[in-house]
Parts: sequence; C-alpha cells; structure tokens
Amino acid sequence: MQITLQQPAGARLITADEQELPVPATLRYVSQDPLAVHIDFPPEVSLEEQPVTWTFARGLLADGLHGPAGTGDVHIWPCGRARTVLEFHSPHGLALLQFDTAALRRFLLRTYAVVGAGHEDLGDAVDRGLSALFDGV
Repeated sequence: MQITLQQPAGARLITADEQELPVPATLRYVSQDPLAVHIDFPPEVSLEEQPVTWTFARGLLADGLHGPAGTGDVHIWPCGRARTVLEFHSPHGLALLQFDTAALRRFLLRTYAVVGAGHEDLGDAVDRGLSALFDGV
C-alpha cells in the first residue's frame, strides 16, 4: 500500500538584495519512493508559471539539518537554530530559501514513521525504473 505524506511549509525566498519574500511550499513523501523527499511549489512562484517540484534524497535533508550537506543541484545547511537554508540550482539560476527547522524535522520524523531509515525496500522502485527504461524494448 502506498502512503503519501504532505505537509505545508512556508518558505522565505532570499533575494539578491537580501529581502525575504514568503513562498508557499508543500513537503511531500511517497512510500513507493522511500529514499526521496519532494518540495512542491505552486505555479505562481515559478518563472514559467508551472508547478515546480524539487526531488532529492531524504538522507540529504536529514544531514542538512545538522550541518552543511549536498553537492550538485541541492545544498542544505542550518542557519542558526530556527532556520534551515535550501539552495536549489537550475539552468535558470539559483534559488535560496529558508525553512523553519522545526517544520522540516517534524516532516522528516513523519517519513521515518512510514518507512524507517535503513528499512527502505528498493525492489519495487528498481523494477519500475527498469520497466520505464526498457519499455517497448
């Protein structure tokens, strides 16, 4: 049985001139993809006026709550005790967002209640990936 968790999380976009603009976001976890977490942003906050989803490792989120983590397109680090910064890199540029650390921790704990760390069953995910890769071959 697939379980999907969703949790609203208000983010603050940090602009080039260091202003903070509120941005609605939804944290999402799907038990069929147990190693990933998703952050969904509504169309009104994207450059192309389309919904945007960032997907990255659940372990990266866990690591980033305790210290700097990430390489590539997503970087996460604590900013004091109350906030955590997520930095997203895309072909369009860079977005720097601050989230309430307690909200991220609460979400992460909820994901572990669904699928515990180290108990992820990757068989179905691998099968789906291989089927998609070789579909029609």
